[in-house]
Amino acid sequence: MRILVVEDEKKVASFIKRGLEEEEFSVEVAYDGEEGIYMAENTAYDLILMDVMLPKKDGLTAIQELRTKKVKTPILCLTARDTVEDIVSGLDIGSDDYLTKPFAFAELVARVRALIRRGTQDRGAELFFADMRLDPVTHKVWREGKEIDLTAKEYALLEYFMRTPNQVLTRTMIAEHVWDYTFDSFTNIIDVYVNYLRKKIDRDFDKKLIHTVRGVGYVMKETD
Repeated sequence: MRILVVEDEKKVASFIKRGLEEEEFSVEVAYDGEEGIYMAENTAYDLILMDVMLPKKDGLTAIQELRTKKVKTPILCLTARDTVEDIVSGLDIGSDDYLTKPFAFAELVARVRALIRRGTQDRGAELFFADMRLDPVTHKVWREGKEIDLTAKEYALLEYFMRTPNQVLTRTMIAEHVWDYTFDSFTNIIDVYVNYLRKKIDRDFDKKLIHTVRGVGYVMKETD
């Protein structure tokens, strides 16, 4: 598996590179946002580790540009910022996961393996629920024949709902399946993303599909 590390602090980059290579990953390093974008566009990586504070172009700008250019490689955002707003901003512009500095290397490896495993899974045939269709291969979604544009995380959340229809999902269940770990004190991020998703798949349609189960979580169903 091939990983790109975009990190301007050379000691940190060297530490991550050495540690991941000991875990049998092939690792390349870029030291600024522009170099990271160039390498990610021109080389097929299985995962990108992207620091937020980078010279030339910051990490969030780099992620946004890569997603605009249709680079779908999973991205793990490394950040010293740990507020809910900062985390949501990073996820919303296209990163697939985040890890707050300083971090335990064992946790980094666990996140890396989870993202790569998710990215390489063959999820099979199209999914259908009510008037909605989801294609796991192209990551496209339609409702009443109209294509709906979703971010990577919104798509992952919708796919989980569509694979578990009519089942009440707690916030912990959603965090563990969509993010591969429990959010602990950041569980309201789940609420933020459910709200994002509802605006795109429910707001302009008469039949609402995602419903709140007060005090528990959410459920995808056709009736109130």
